Amino acid sequence: MEHVRGGQDQEQERSAGPQLARLMRRWWEEAGSTTGGTRPTQQALAARLGIDQTTLSRYLNPKHLSTAPPRVVEILHTQLGAPATELERARTLCRTALRENGRKQGSDSTADQAADPADPSDPVDPSDPSDPSDPSDPSDPSDPSDDLGADGLNDTSGRQPSRWLRRALVAAAIMLAFTAGALVNERLSAPGPKATDTGATGALSASEAPYEWPLLRMGEEDQFSRARALQNLLNAHGYKVLADGFFRQDTRDAVMDFQQRHDLPVDGKVGPLTWPELVKVVEHGSGAFEVRAVQELLNNVGQGGTAVSGKFTAATVQDLKFFQRTHGLAATGRVNADTWLALLVKQLPPVKAPAYQRGTSPLPSTPL
Repeated sequence: MEHVRGGQDQEQERSAGPQLARLMRRWWEEAGSTTGGTRPTQQALAARLGIDQTTLSRYLNPKHLSTAPPRVVEILHTQLGAPATELERARTLCRTALRENGRKQGSDSTADQAADPADPSDPVDPSDPSDPSDPSDPSDPSDPSDDLGADGLNDTSGRQPSRWLRRALVAAAIMLAFTAGALVNERLSAPGPKATDTGATGALSASEAPYEWPLLRMGEEDQFSRARALQNLLNAHGYKVLADGFFRQDTRDAVMDFQQRHDLPVDGKVGPLTWPELVKVVEHGSGAFEVRAVQELLNNVGQGGTAVSGKFTAATVQDLKFFQRTHGLAATGRVNADTWLALLVKQLPPVKAPAYQRGTSPLPSTPL
């Protein structure tokens, strides 16, 4: 038995979760050693990540199977100045560990369902009509209802209920049973969840999802990933705007032209009427601009970095499916209106500008 347990422990140590924890713990232990700086305490590091110290300790503990989410891995790598060559390995371990955790949860759920639900040691349910001790059993001779007289009151003369009263009670019981059956049939015949355009049932459509399309308008401030996604989508429709996150006059002009061509209110604002017309289904073979727009949003939803390349790579598909699974969407690896909506809503304040954009963003111009 000890030999089997030891083999299981060794196999567990070789799985992706503990490997990721050991790698991140080494990042923390070696932080500051190469630059001569001071290694941050776990308390300070947890504050930067926006999590509590106990959670961070679990992420760094190979003996505890608590896998850090991709975004935590990404920020830890940056904050601790870990070697750049190890980031991709950490991302791969993170994705693998999350998949392993999902498979383990699935197998545990299957095992629970396979357990015998009928335990003979369970006490008898007093509400079970087959229980002979049920005081409401109409066959019980001690039932005071048997002493009803013709007028429906207790009859102290010992006479049995009249024949017409028994018939009336039976008729009422039949009517109640018929009504209950009709209600149950109505519930069961009600239409189920509709299939989305991906063919999966249960996923909310863009109009039913508990999200609202964000409103973007011209302004001086950097509007980050949402505005860059908008500008890339405009370029995908044939316009030529700079995808830098600043909603300037050129972006507004393109939006207004798009609205006019699609019979939308021409106000230069991008909201619940314009977004659904602007977004495109993105999958293998889609154009570089719409793919870049998806990658911009995936890169900033809290699950770690997604390369913004304009190429619909296998890594992009993995990141996309992970996002869809964690937000109740069908994990198809393609972007429909539901996924666009969730991606736009779930944007986080950026930690930093994407690597390809650092030092190149122009200052916003004053709107005309």
